[in-house]
Amino acid sequence: MTLSQPEAVTFSDLSRNPKAVAERAARLGRLRVTHRDARDFYLTVAEREEQRDQTLSTASHVLLALMRNDASARALLAAIPEVFPWARHLLADEVRAFTVELVEALSDAAELDLDRNATEVIAGWRATARIKADPAQYREAREATEGDYGPVEVAEVIE
Repeated sequence: MTLSQPEAVTFSDLSRNPKAVAERAARLGRLRVTHRDARDFYLTVAEREEQRDQTLSTASHVLLALMRNDASARALLAAIPEVFPWARHLLADEVRAFTVELVEALSDAAELDLDRNATEVIAGWRATARIKADPAQYREAREATEGDYGPVEVAEVIE
């Protein structure tokens, strides 16, 4: 699924002419505001965000309900490699664990406003699949290690 890129204005445009930018955002529903020295952000109509939240909540509830039914859970498990082709490198138990973690993370996004969890679940399982796809790398990853390698820094996840 490809999402179209929303129209954009610069932060300077917003600063110079907030009324026109706000009107444009209201007309479009969502407007990307680019910023040279900071992260971009979206200016959205509150109603649109509320509808997106409701949509995510509904989808999350449907997936959770499907996971409670054996036949539906099997269908979800079968769909995962179609949605995430790299999942073919995971064992059946790992695909099941990934599916459960993903559905739970989507529920957290809907119910607790924790959007980042789903991205982290996908990135973690994708990294596992990447290592398992390369026999030499997988063999190396399974070797015993010794000592403390220090603190782990979390990198920004980009999909």
